[in-house]
Amino acid sequence: MQTQTETSPTSVSIALAGSGGSGVMTAGTVLLAAAAKAGAYGLMVRTSGPQIRGGEAAALVRLGPQAMSSLDDGFDLLLAIDWQNVNRFADEIVLGPRSVLIGDPDEGEAPEVFKATGARFVPLNMKKMAKAIPGSWVNMIALGLSGTLAGLPLQALQQAVRDAWKKPDTLEANLAAVVAGAQAAADIAAGLPGRGGAMAHLQPSALSARPRWMISGNEAAGFGAIQAGVRFCAAYPITPATEVLEWLAPKLIEVGGTLLQAEDELASINMIIGASYGGVPSLTATSGPGLSLMTEALGLAVASEVPIVVVDVMRGGPSTGIPAKSEQSDLSFAVSGLHGDAPRLVVAATSIGDCLGATQWAVYLAESLQAPAIVLSDQFMGQSRAIIDKPVDAGYRAQRLTAPANTPDYKRYRNTASGVSPMAIPGTEGVTYTADGLEHSEAGVPSSQSRDHVLQLDKRQRKLDLFDYGPYWADLEGTGDCVVITFGSTSSAVREAIARAQAQGVALRLVAMRLLAPTRPEQMAAAVHGARRIIVVEQNHGAQLFRYLRAWYDFPVSPQSYHRPGPLPLRPGELLTALLDWRNAK
Repeated sequence: MQTQTETSPTSVSIALAGSGGSGVMTAGTVLLAAAAKAGAYGLMVRTSGPQIRGGEAAALVRLGPQAMSSLDDGFDLLLAIDWQNVNRFADEIVLGPRSVLIGDPDEGEAPEVFKATGARFVPLNMKKMAKAIPGSWVNMIALGLSGTLAGLPLQALQQAVRDAWKKPDTLEANLAAVVAGAQAAADIAAGLPGRGGAMAHLQPSALSARPRWMISGNEAAGFGAIQAGVRFCAAYPITPATEVLEWLAPKLIEVGGTLLQAEDELASINMIIGASYGGVPSLTATSGPGLSLMTEALGLAVASEVPIVVVDVMRGGPSTGIPAKSEQSDLSFAVSGLHGDAPRLVVAATSIGDCLGATQWAVYLAESLQAPAIVLSDQFMGQSRAIIDKPVDAGYRAQRLTAPANTPDYKRYRNTASGVSPMAIPGTEGVTYTADGLEHSEAGVPSSQSRDHVLQLDKRQRKLDLFDYGPYWADLEGTGDCVVITFGSTSSAVREAIARAQAQGVALRLVAMRLLAPTRPEQMAAAVHGARRIIVVEQNHGAQLFRYLRAWYDFPVSPQSYHRPGPLPLRPGELLTALLDWRNAK
């Protein structure tokens, strides 16, 4: 087990835990907002058990002077409002001798699994403290306590509470609870041996005044969709993608769009195919089980060349799997899961903030190429919140090649040099055509002739292969002759591990792939040119990215694989050890 001595000296990590309904998620969200007001950056990851309601829950918060999208190796503070099954988080909340463990003795004994780490245990009657302030909530005691121990000013904590509070009649009582928690934190800090060595805390001089956003990956995906031009969404709720749809529901109305809740995933994807066929850029969001149900309709979008976007917020599988935990295990299905030769676009966001840019780019690609696009996110990015610098708008907008009225000799599926042919919007005079799942001639007439089939197969593949995707296909960083290839949420942990290696004088190169399909052999060859070693890092059981790359790319050396499944996220320290061992192996 990793110990607290392996955490970053420039950040502080806090776990707020308790039973469902104890308010730890609210406290974590407000703590993150307070950090933003104080000029810090941060990340909050939600974790819970498999239950729908109740049970154990924890908000895992990391704060620091720089933007971050991964958890650290351990935690400086575990504050438990109660101990109901919190021991189940022992693998996720790693403590060590420099950690502080705070719990309410009236709620039972602290689990031995946490005490055994050597963390300094401090009992505190938080519920009695809250009862002494009529109208206050115990999670606000926890907020003042954890925020103060982390080094956040009281003014930032109180302002964050004011901004978030929905019940004016209890606001003052809970502001007083924050103060009580802050005072308790001062007493605890005074009793800890060697304040700086006992628990990490933020240094005010290192905090930033730059404008920032606080956003989740699911919200960012929704924002990117609207910014690109999506104006219709068909929705069917599923963990952990539901927040994409919830965020879009009111926002689409503001821009003249529409969200419709469908009866199931099959209906939702067919609705967006219909809306897109009518000329409206359209999107839905789902997770692995829903994506499985959408397979036939995705093939219809390929064959009929109707642009759609499906955001897949991956979770642990197979089947129902682990709905509230993260895993990158839908990759093989996304790139290869349709029947027949069915080329499609697969784009992967590389961070919480990049969920915005990747989704925006995917809409642009789908519309430009008249093809379905799958955006791969995951529970870690989708349901986590982060403080990020305000993203720069890359300018990607939905641009569809359409046919003007009365186009002479109009053929919807004309075999053009680019593979993209003008798409007539229904109702446009003189350019009617048939669009369905049957193979067809250039005019759209159903056909089973070999010539038509081969011609259309070539056309659908060619338009994806010839398109100029530019440098956005991957994040290329670092130097050296050892290359790390990854994608999705693991990119952030890999990036931090590479930075730690660089601090030790070890140079590593990063290729964080954003475009997974179609393949880019020339671009990849340039990215790994001169590589002495290549390793592929991912979070799934079957090394899906590794096997996909081996199938489609020629590398100068035989790549190696570092992979493991969820639900535990990959951590920078774990990856640093693995990367140094890999680099130095003979």
